[in-house]
Amino acid sequence: MIKRMLIMLIVVGALFGGIFFLKSKEASATRSAMASMRAPTVTVTTTEAKLEAWQPQVRGIGSLASVQGVDVTTEVGGLVSAVTFESGDEVKKDKLLVELVSDTDTALLEQLEAEAKLAHIVLERDKAQAEARAVSQATLDTDEANVKVREAQVKQQKALIRKKHIRAPFGGRLGITAIRPGQYLNPGEKIVTLQSLNPIYVDFHLPQQQLARLKVTQKVEVTTNVYPGKTFPGTITSINPKVDPDTRNFLVEATLKNPEHLLLPGMYASVTVQAGEARHLITLPRSAVSFNPYGDSVYVVEKKERAGAGAVQVAKQVFVKLGPTRGDQIAILDGVKTGNIVVTSGQLKLHNGSFVTINNKVQPSNNPSPKPEEH
Repeated sequence: MIKRMLIMLIVVGALFGGIFFLKSKEASATRSAMASMRAPTVTVTTTEAKLEAWQPQVRGIGSLASVQGVDVTTEVGGLVSAVTFESGDEVKKDKLLVELVSDTDTALLEQLEAEAKLAHIVLERDKAQAEARAVSQATLDTDEANVKVREAQVKQQKALIRKKHIRAPFGGRLGITAIRPGQYLNPGEKIVTLQSLNPIYVDFHLPQQQLARLKVTQKVEVTTNVYPGKTFPGTITSINPKVDPDTRNFLVEATLKNPEHLLLPGMYASVTVQAGEARHLITLPRSAVSFNPYGDSVYVVEKKERAGAGAVQVAKQVFVKLGPTRGDQIAILDGVKTGNIVVTSGQLKLHNGSFVTINNKVQPSNNPSPKPEEH
């Protein structure tokens, strides 16, 4: 029995020893194969880090407003006898717009003028008699006062007649009106809107931390979705001396030339202010930056010598300090030097030390002022 047990143990030991030997050889072969394998190469696009002129900008949202704009009304009531304009007309200052019936007022004016003329005649006659001491000084004083009263009545009546001839207070474009001859107008009733369109204002708000960067005469550029891709230049003409205590924003007003009358009061507009002197900064496409909670980074491509393979290109992760943005670009304040080759796409497959192949046939957008495509 003991002999049989020994034989069985020897056979089992030999069996397990053989299995262990085979597994060891297999693991060793696998390690050797993996050691001899080359790490996968990732295809990426790159760009060279360069210094570019960078104009500091401040952006805001605003509304357009006319330099002069008013709803034309009447100070006195009356029946409309004539409407001398069409809706949408361009008019000059003092252009007659609406005329109210004034026959009775004109007749009364003629009467007052006749009375004033008579008062002058009486005054001149009494002056002649006063030289002969035929009338008293009190009579002359009464005559002179009567002349002034009559002249004042004439002026008052002329002013009333003028008020019944409603004229444009300044040049501009008229709106749409529903006033027609024969209609009765009440005092203060709107006749038509009149807007001066060239130049035109743009009013916009900015947060208080931007106040020190702005001053009168700075240049602005205005865009509106009414005219995609078109920019309207202007100049800051006024900065409100008060900050809104509720929003901590302040109001800025810029003036734009509008000779073609493309811009209209009330339009929404995006405003870009050229704030400060231009400087030179390293710029990269936004797609080159990996934004992470623990820090923003880019991958820089470096050449290294590899045993048995010669020079290879390797990706190195570099943490960067970001600056302002414009369009598709972002400024790099620290972490990247001029001349560095930076990965612009394909970073998701990279890690420190990844081997890369550069293919720049298709590049991500890097436009500082992208504009919508026109179809």
